[in-house]
Amino acid sequence: MDDSGQTSAEFILLFGGIMVVVLLAVYMYKNYLSGLGGQIDSKEVNEFNGELRDLGQYFNK
Repeated sequence: MDDSGQTSAEFILLFGGIMVVVLLAVYMYKNYLSGLGGQIDSKEVNEFNGELRDLGQYFNK
């Protein structure tokens, strides 16, 4: 009999399962990253920017 149809169907099912796992991982990672945004304090960002400006003066002569 012709097994190429069965093989193709199995590959499609395997690919679909992998896509479901990838999409779930991306969704969970997106939620993780959006949760981190609220934890960064503007004070920390301002201090970091100030340090970068201080370092920049050594390179802008």
